[in-house]
Amino acid sequence: MRFVPNITSDVISDIQSSEQGLSTALQQVSSGQRVSVPSDDPAASAALVQLQTKAANVDQYTTNAESVLSQAQGADSVLTSVVALLNQAITTGTEGANSTSSTSDRQTLSTTIQGILSNVVSLANTTYQGISLFGGTVSGTAAFTADATSSTGYKYNGNSSVNSVQVGDTLTVQANIPGSTLFDNSSASVLGALSGLSKALSSGSSSAIGTATTAVTTALNYVTQQHVIYGNSINQLTSQETYLASDKVTLTASESSLTGIDTATAAENLTAAETDNSAVLAAAAKVLQNSLLNYLK
Repeated sequence: MRFVPNITSDVISDIQSSEQGLSTALQQVSSGQRVSVPSDDPAASAALVQLQTKAANVDQYTTNAESVLSQAQGADSVLTSVVALLNQAITTGTEGANSTSSTSDRQTLSTTIQGILSNVVSLANTTYQGISLFGGTVSGTAAFTADATSSTGYKYNGNSSVNSVQVGDTLTVQANIPGSTLFDNSSASVLGALSGLSKALSSGSSSAIGTATTAVTTALNYVTQQHVIYGNSINQLTSQETYLASDKVTLTASESSLTGIDTATAAENLTAAETDNSAVLAAAAKVLQNSLLNYLK
Protein backbone atom coordinates (compact mmCIF):
# COMPACT_ATOMS: atom_id res chain seq x y z
CA MET A 1 0.00 0.00 0.00
CA ARG A 2 1.44 3.39 -1.06
CA PHE A 3 0.53 6.59 0.79
CA VAL A 4 0.64 9.83 -1.28
CA PRO A 5 0.94 12.82 1.14
CA ASN A 6 -0.29 16.42 0.54
CA ILE A 7 -2.11 15.60 -2.70
CA THR A 8 -5.55 15.65 -1.08
CA SER A 9 -4.90 18.88 0.81
CA ASP A 10 -3.54 20.53 -2.35
CA VAL A 11 -6.62 19.51 -4.31
CA ILE A 12 -8.94 20.78 -1.60
CA SER A 13 -7.04 24.09 -1.54
CA ASP A 14 -7.44 24.42 -5.32
CA ILE A 15 -11.15 23.68 -5.07
CA GLN A 16 -11.62 26.21 -2.28
CA SER A 17 -9.75 28.87 -4.23
CA SER A 18 -11.83 28.19 -7.33
CA GLU A 19 -15.07 28.23 -5.34
CA GLN A 20 -14.05 31.55 -3.79
CA GLY A 21 -13.39 32.99 -7.24
CA LEU A 22 -16.78 31.79 -8.43
CA SER A 23 -18.48 33.21 -5.33
CA THR A 24 -16.78 36.56 -5.90
CA ALA A 25 -17.87 36.62 -9.54
CA LEU A 26 -21.46 35.81 -8.58
CA GLN A 27 -21.39 38.57 -5.95
CA GLN A 28 -20.14 41.07 -8.52
CA VAL A 29 -22.96 40.17 -10.92
CA SER A 30 -25.67 40.42 -8.26
CA SER A 31 -24.41 43.58 -6.53
CA GLY A 32 -22.69 45.43 -9.35
CA GLN A 33 -19.77 45.97 -6.97
CA ARG A 34 -16.18 44.92 -7.58
CA VAL A 35 -15.25 45.55 -3.94
CA SER A 36 -17.59 44.17 -1.28
CA VAL A 37 -15.10 43.74 1.57
CA PRO A 38 -11.83 45.62 2.23
CA SER A 39 -9.72 42.56 1.40
CA ASP A 40 -11.02 42.63 -2.18
CA ASP A 41 -8.96 45.79 -2.80
CA PRO A 42 -7.42 47.44 0.29
CA ALA A 43 -6.35 50.59 -1.57
CA ALA A 44 -9.77 51.08 -3.14
CA SER A 45 -11.44 50.40 0.20
CA ALA A 46 -9.34 53.06 1.93
CA ALA A 47 -10.16 55.58 -0.80
CA LEU A 48 -13.83 54.60 -0.53
CA VAL A 49 -13.87 55.44 3.19
CA GLN A 50 -12.62 58.94 2.38
CA LEU A 51 -15.26 59.39 -0.32
CA GLN A 52 -18.01 58.16 2.01
CA THR A 53 -16.88 60.62 4.69
CA LYS A 54 -17.05 63.46 2.17
CA ALA A 55 -20.48 62.27 1.01
CA ALA A 56 -21.75 62.17 4.61
CA ASN A 57 -20.54 65.75 5.09
CA VAL A 58 -22.30 66.82 1.89
CA ASP A 59 -25.52 65.18 3.12
CA GLN A 60 -25.28 67.07 6.43
CA TYR A 61 -24.49 70.37 4.70
CA THR A 62 -27.46 69.82 2.40
CA THR A 63 -29.77 69.17 5.36
CA ASN A 64 -28.46 72.30 7.08
CA ALA A 65 -28.85 74.41 3.94
CA GLU A 66 -32.42 73.21 3.35
CA SER A 67 -33.42 73.99 6.93
CA VAL A 68 -31.79 77.43 6.99
CA LEU A 69 -33.17 78.27 3.54
CA SER A 70 -36.71 77.49 4.70
CA GLN A 71 -36.21 79.69 7.77
CA ALA A 72 -34.71 82.50 5.68
CA GLN A 73 -37.58 82.34 3.19
CA GLY A 74 -40.07 82.45 6.06
CA ALA A 75 -38.33 85.46 7.61
CA ASP A 76 -38.09 87.13 4.21
CA SER A 77 -41.84 86.74 3.72
CA VAL A 78 -42.47 88.17 7.20
CA LEU A 79 -40.35 91.24 6.54
CA THR A 80 -42.11 91.80 3.21
CA SER A 81 -45.36 91.99 5.17
CA VAL A 82 -43.80 94.23 7.83
CA VAL A 83 -42.56 96.64 5.15
CA ALA A 84 -46.09 96.81 3.71
CA LEU A 85 -47.53 97.53 7.17
CA LEU A 86 -44.98 100.27 7.85
CA ASN A 87 -45.81 101.91 4.53
CA GLN A 88 -49.46 101.76 5.53
CA ALA A 89 -48.57 103.35 8.87
CA ILE A 90 -46.69 106.17 7.12
CA THR A 91 -49.71 106.85 4.92
CA THR A 92 -51.92 106.85 8.00
CA GLY A 93 -49.58 109.20 9.87
CA THR A 94 -49.38 111.57 6.93
CA GLU A 95 -53.16 111.67 6.80
CA GLY A 96 -53.36 112.35 10.52
CA ALA A 97 -50.80 115.17 10.34
CA ASN A 98 -53.02 117.03 7.88
CA SER A 99 -54.58 120.04 9.57
CA THR A 100 -57.98 119.13 8.12
CA SER A 101 -58.11 115.94 10.22
CA SER A 102 -60.48 116.23 13.15
CA THR A 103 -59.84 114.93 16.65
CA SER A 104 -62.25 112.09 15.94
CA ASP A 105 -60.43 111.26 12.70
CA ARG A 106 -57.11 111.12 14.52
CA GLN A 107 -58.51 108.86 17.22
CA THR A 108 -59.68 106.49 14.51
CA LEU A 109 -56.26 106.64 12.85
CA SER A 110 -54.61 105.99 16.21
CA THR A 111 -56.67 102.82 16.52
CA THR A 112 -55.57 101.85 13.01
CA ILE A 113 -51.92 102.22 14.02
CA GLN A 114 -52.56 100.10 17.11
CA GLY A 115 -53.90 97.41 14.78
CA ILE A 116 -50.79 97.69 12.60
CA LEU A 117 -48.59 97.40 15.69
CA SER A 118 -50.47 94.30 16.79
CA ASN A 119 -50.04 92.76 13.33
CA VAL A 120 -46.31 93.50 13.33
CA VAL A 121 -45.93 91.81 16.73
CA SER A 122 -47.86 88.80 15.44
CA LEU A 123 -45.48 88.59 12.48
CA ALA A 124 -42.48 88.98 14.78
CA ASN A 125 -43.71 85.91 16.68
CA THR A 126 -43.67 83.71 13.55
CA THR A 127 -42.23 80.23 14.07
CA TYR A 128 -40.90 77.57 11.70
CA GLN A 129 -41.15 73.95 12.87
CA GLY A 130 -41.26 75.15 16.46
CA ILE A 131 -38.32 77.53 16.00
CA SER A 132 -38.93 81.22 16.68
CA LEU A 133 -37.68 83.04 13.58
CA PHE A 134 -36.93 86.19 15.55
CA GLY A 135 -36.25 84.92 19.07
CA GLY A 136 -32.49 84.70 18.64
CA THR A 137 -31.61 81.19 19.79
CA VAL A 138 -34.52 80.97 22.25
CA SER A 139 -37.49 78.78 21.34
CA GLY A 140 -40.58 77.58 23.14
CA THR A 141 -41.93 81.04 23.90
CA ALA A 142 -43.23 83.96 21.85
CA ALA A 143 -40.50 86.41 20.88
CA PHE A 144 -42.69 89.35 21.97
CA THR A 145 -45.46 89.50 24.54
CA ALA A 146 -47.58 92.33 25.90
CA ASP A 147 -46.03 94.36 28.73
CA ALA A 148 -47.85 97.38 30.11
CA THR A 149 -44.66 98.65 31.76
CA SER A 150 -42.83 98.91 28.44
CA SER A 151 -42.93 102.13 26.40
CA THR A 152 -43.84 100.10 23.32
CA GLY A 153 -46.39 97.94 25.14
CA TYR A 154 -44.35 94.80 24.46
CA LYS A 155 -41.28 93.05 25.84
CA TYR A 156 -38.75 90.87 24.04
CA ASN A 157 -38.38 87.33 25.41
CA GLY A 158 -35.59 86.12 23.14
CA ASN A 159 -31.88 86.84 23.16
CA SER A 160 -29.48 88.68 20.87
CA SER A 161 -27.63 85.56 19.69
CA VAL A 162 -27.09 84.99 15.99
CA ASN A 163 -27.17 81.37 14.85
CA SER A 164 -24.60 80.60 12.15
CA VAL A 165 -24.95 77.24 10.39
CA GLN A 166 -22.26 75.39 8.45
CA VAL A 167 -23.34 74.55 4.90
CA GLY A 168 -19.91 73.78 3.43
CA ASP A 169 -16.39 72.85 4.47
CA THR A 170 -15.49 76.53 4.76
CA LEU A 171 -18.91 78.18 4.48
CA THR A 172 -21.26 79.23 7.28
CA VAL A 173 -24.45 81.23 6.80
CA GLN A 174 -26.26 83.51 9.24
CA ALA A 175 -29.56 81.80 9.97
CA ASN A 176 -31.36 84.58 11.83
CA ILE A 177 -31.57 88.20 12.90
CA PRO A 178 -32.74 88.56 16.52
CA GLY A 179 -36.08 90.27 17.04
CA SER A 180 -34.49 92.82 19.35
CA THR A 181 -32.30 93.90 16.44
CA LEU A 182 -35.07 93.91 13.86
CA PHE A 183 -38.06 95.28 15.71
CA ASP A 184 -36.81 97.08 18.80
CA ASN A 185 -33.45 98.51 17.81
CA SER A 186 -32.47 101.48 19.95
CA SER A 187 -31.85 103.72 16.92
CA ALA A 188 -34.79 102.61 14.78
CA SER A 189 -37.37 100.72 16.80
CA VAL A 190 -40.29 99.51 14.72
CA LEU A 191 -42.39 98.87 17.80
CA GLY A 192 -41.36 102.16 19.39
CA ALA A 193 -42.09 104.15 16.23
CA LEU A 194 -45.55 102.63 15.78
CA SER A 195 -46.40 103.05 19.45
CA GLY A 196 -45.20 106.65 19.30
CA LEU A 197 -47.29 107.38 16.22
CA SER A 198 -50.40 105.93 17.84
CA LYS A 199 -49.87 108.14 20.90
CA ALA A 200 -49.18 111.21 18.74
CA LEU A 201 -52.39 110.69 16.78
CA SER A 202 -54.30 110.29 20.01
CA SER A 203 -52.82 113.54 21.36
CA GLY A 204 -53.96 115.44 18.28
CA SER A 205 -50.74 117.48 17.76
CA SER A 206 -49.93 117.84 14.05
CA SER A 207 -46.23 118.47 14.74
CA ALA A 208 -46.01 115.46 17.06
CA ILE A 209 -47.74 113.33 14.46
CA GLY A 210 -45.29 114.53 11.80
CA THR A 211 -42.30 113.72 14.01
CA ALA A 212 -43.72 110.30 14.84
CA THR A 213 -44.37 109.58 11.17
CA THR A 214 -40.74 110.44 10.39
CA ALA A 215 -39.69 107.93 13.06
CA VAL A 216 -41.75 105.25 11.32
CA THR A 217 -40.03 106.14 8.04
CA THR A 218 -36.65 105.72 9.76
CA ALA A 219 -37.78 102.33 11.08
CA LEU A 220 -38.96 101.35 7.60
CA ASN A 221 -35.59 102.22 6.06
CA TYR A 222 -33.84 100.20 8.76
CA VAL A 223 -36.04 97.12 8.26
CA THR A 224 -35.51 97.38 4.50
CA GLN A 225 -31.74 97.26 5.06
CA GLN A 226 -32.07 94.21 7.30
CA HIS A 227 -34.41 92.63 4.76
CA VAL A 228 -31.55 92.64 2.25
CA ILE A 229 -29.54 90.36 4.57
CA TYR A 230 -32.16 87.65 4.25
CA GLY A 231 -32.31 88.13 0.49
CA ASN A 232 -28.56 87.67 0.26
CA SER A 233 -28.72 84.57 2.47
CA ILE A 234 -31.44 83.05 0.29
CA ASN A 235 -29.37 83.61 -2.86
CA GLN A 236 -26.26 82.19 -1.21
CA LEU A 237 -28.09 79.13 0.12
CA THR A 238 -29.81 78.45 -3.20
CA SER A 239 -26.44 78.51 -4.97
CA GLN A 240 -24.90 76.30 -2.27
CA GLU A 241 -27.69 73.74 -2.60
CA THR A 242 -27.00 73.54 -6.34
CA TYR A 243 -23.28 73.09 -5.67
CA LEU A 244 -23.88 70.41 -3.02
CA ALA A 245 -26.22 68.47 -5.32
CA SER A 246 -23.56 68.52 -8.05
CA ASP A 247 -20.86 67.53 -5.56
CA LYS A 248 -22.96 64.57 -4.38
CA VAL A 249 -23.36 63.35 -7.97
CA THR A 250 -19.59 63.58 -8.48
CA LEU A 251 -18.86 61.70 -5.26
CA THR A 252 -21.37 58.98 -6.09
CA ALA A 253 -19.81 58.56 -9.53
CA SER A 254 -16.35 58.37 -7.96
CA GLU A 255 -17.51 55.69 -5.52
CA SER A 256 -19.02 53.69 -8.36
CA SER A 257 -15.88 54.03 -10.47
CA LEU A 258 -13.71 52.98 -7.54
CA THR A 259 -15.62 49.92 -6.37
CA GLY A 260 -18.25 49.22 -9.01
CA ILE A 261 -18.11 46.95 -12.03
CA ASP A 262 -20.07 47.18 -15.27
CA THR A 263 -22.50 44.42 -16.24
CA ALA A 264 -20.49 43.19 -19.24
CA THR A 265 -17.25 42.85 -17.28
CA ALA A 266 -19.04 41.13 -14.39
CA ALA A 267 -20.60 38.65 -16.83
CA GLU A 268 -17.21 37.95 -18.43
CA ASN A 269 -15.67 37.39 -14.99
CA LEU A 270 -18.48 34.99 -14.07
CA THR A 271 -18.04 32.98 -17.26
CA ALA A 272 -14.30 32.74 -16.66
CA ALA A 273 -14.85 31.73 -13.01
CA GLU A 274 -17.36 29.05 -14.00
CA THR A 275 -14.99 27.67 -16.62
CA ASP A 276 -12.13 27.65 -14.14
CA ASN A 277 -14.26 26.00 -11.47
CA SER A 278 -15.41 23.27 -13.84
CA ALA A 279 -11.81 22.59 -14.87
CA VAL A 280 -10.60 22.46 -11.27
CA LEU A 281 -13.37 20.08 -10.23
CA ALA A 282 -12.67 17.80 -13.20
CA ALA A 283 -8.95 17.78 -12.48
CA ALA A 284 -9.61 17.19 -8.79
CA ALA A 285 -11.83 14.22 -9.53
CA LYS A 286 -9.13 12.65 -11.67
CA VAL A 287 -6.34 13.32 -9.16
CA LEU A 288 -8.36 12.01 -6.23
CA GLN A 289 -9.31 8.89 -8.18
CA ASN A 290 -5.66 8.16 -8.99
CA SER A 291 -4.64 8.90 -5.40
CA LEU A 292 -7.22 6.44 -4.13
CA LEU A 293 -5.96 3.74 -6.46
CA ASN A 294 -2.38 4.37 -5.38
CA TYR A 295 -3.48 4.25 -1.76
CA LEU A 296 -5.14 0.86 -2.26
CA LYS A 297 -2.12 -0.74 -3.95
